[in-house]
Amino acid sequence: MATVGQMAALDPTIARNLPPQCGKLFEAKSAKGLSFEQIAKHLERSEVACAALFYGQAQASPEDVSRLSKLLEVPESALGSMKAIPDRGRAGPMPPVEPLIYRLYEIVQNYGYAYKAILNEKFGDGIMSAICFSTKVDKEVDETGASWVVITLRGKWYSTKNGAAKSPGYPLGCNVMAKPTADAKSPGYPLGCNVMAKPTAEAKSPGYPLGCTVM
Repeated sequence: MATVGQMAALDPTIARNLPPQCGKLFEAKSAKGLSFEQIAKHLERSEVACAALFYGQAQASPEDVSRLSKLLEVPESALGSMKAIPDRGRAGPMPPVEPLIYRLYEIVQNYGYAYKAILNEKFGDGIMSAICFSTKVDKEVDETGASWVVITLRGKWYSTKNGAAKSPGYPLGCNVMAKPTADAKSPGYPLGCNVMAKPTAEAKSPGYPLGCTVM
């Protein structure tokens, strides 16, 4: 029989490591009885991108803050820090101890070199971007009624040449708030735009390097 989901709540053991608005967002989410799928549709974002906003791991656009404020009935003044550049990766310990998150870590431990070998054979030497990147989670139910998790990771490939990855916008290791390199074929990211946020309305291009898929 297929498993049934339940509403996500903020783990109190990590709450102290997150920005103050995270608790307010989760409280309002629970009070409204809304899933991340429902909130994501309201924001016109992916579920993972939406959840990342709630954990303070992504930068919100002014439109995101406005929509969340109206949907969850939380004052915009209480969500203002969501528009700041996030301090990512501090929610939990490394390696992770939460069992479900550890399974994801374990997948990389077990299959990391296998992924690398196959990626190198298909693309050559280089890296998969975690900036020009999108991910989603789907649920499948097989003929026996068992539930299966499907996690898709989609990242732009940057080939390595002379020891450095060639990027159409940002040099390897560069923060997304920086300007694109002079030889960029596209304007790159609008200043102030984070990869989890939509490009600004006045941008003359889609906002992201050519071929990039975002959340």
